Amino acid sequence: MNHSALLYLLAGIAGGIMGGMGLGGGTLLIPALTLFLDVDGKQAAAINLISFIPMSLVACIIHAKNKLLDFRKALTLALPACATCALCSLFAQKVSENTLSSGFAVFLICLASVMLVSRAVESVKKIKAKICSSLPHPYV
Repeated sequence: MNHSALLYLLAGIAGGIMGGMGLGGGTLLIPALTLFLDVDGKQAAAINLISFIPMSLVACIIHAKNKLLDFRKALTLALPACATCALCSLFAQKVSENTLSSGFAVFLICLASVMLVSRAVESVKKIKAKICSSLPHPYV
C-alpha cells in the first residue's frame, strides 16, 4: 500500500469514527483531505458527500436498532435540509475555492467557540451545584 492510500485509509477511519458518534465526519474529513492529501476544497466536499452516504446508512441502522432514532423528527429535519442542500450545492459551484475554504474555516472556529463556551458554562453550573449542595440550608 502506498503512502497516499494509507493516508486516505486513515482519513476514512477518522471520519468514520466521528460520523459514527454523530459528530460529523466531514468536519474532520474535509480538513484532512485538503491539508494532508492535497485535495482541492470542492473535490474534498464531493468526496465527503459520497463517503457520507454509506456512513450515515450504517449509523442510522445502528441508532434505529437502539431506538435512538425518531423518524418523524428526522424527516422534519431532512426535507428542508435536502432543499437547502440543493441550493447551496449550486451556489458552491459558483464560489471560488478560497471563499469556500475561508467560509469553512470560519464555520469551524465558530463551532469550536460555541462548544467551548457551552462546556465552560456546564462546568461552572456543576461546580456551583456541588458547592451549594454542600452548604447548610438556611431554613433547616
